Amino acid sequence: MALLAEIVVDTEGDSRVVVLFPMMWLFFAVLVTFIVTRTITRRIRSRSGAAPTDDGTESGGGLINDITVGGVHLHHQVFGILFMTLAGLALIATTPEGTALNVFAALFGVGLALTFDEFALWVHLDDVYWSTSGRKSVDAIFCALMITGLMIGGAELVTGRIGTPEWWSSIGYLAISLAISVICMLKGKFVTGIVGIVFQPVAIIGAIRLAKPDSWWAMRRYPNKPRRMARARSRFGERYHARWNRARDFVAGPPDVREAGMR
Repeated sequence: MALLAEIVVDTEGDSRVVVLFPMMWLFFAVLVTFIVTRTITRRIRSRSGAAPTDDGTESGGGLINDITVGGVHLHHQVFGILFMTLAGLALIATTPEGTALNVFAALFGVGLALTFDEFALWVHLDDVYWSTSGRKSVDAIFCALMITGLMIGGAELVTGRIGTPEWWSSIGYLAISLAISVICMLKGKFVTGIVGIVFQPVAIIGAIRLAKPDSWWAMRRYPNKPRRMARARSRFGERYHARWNRARDFVAGPPDVREAGMR
């Protein structure tokens, strides 16, 4: 296939690693764009001395500022949607191969990163970028990087020709994987469930272990099991959230203290 390239990792044996180059370019585009975007937004906030305002006012001088058109602040997800749209249209209309395919894959990755970096805005329909709720965007980017990273090696969810035993087997395996991932999500482990669609062992572990105390699963299955609810609250208590929030804030920047208690 034109999309695949084999790289020899053991010259004395038969071991080979298949690399799906468009996915590799997409992965690196997402990673680099996310890092650059967060660097720019943190720079804008540091210059203003606070989180960017919601009224579209510019935060200080210099070349790097929020983009405002007609008094309306344009979120970078707008450009991400445009990039993904252009890349998608080009991929469908021209069915490119080789370098052109890699370029469009990278462009799609840039758009994906810009859009997912404001994932929390989709959920809340509000500018929560620098609030505690904005940490959901970091989780979304992490999921995107995990899935695209795993697919660099040519991971396939469905294999075989349609209607063949191999195809039906892969469909059954996918259905079971999705069911396990849904259990993870019902237990409040959304990142685990999404990553588990591609890397099933993660979902299996998440489905077996305790649910988060505020999840759908715990609310409906733990009321008559006080010991299990107590264990869930102990495992997913303040220390658990503080640990993960430190990691998120290290990557994306801490939330604005003025908004931390509001959202």
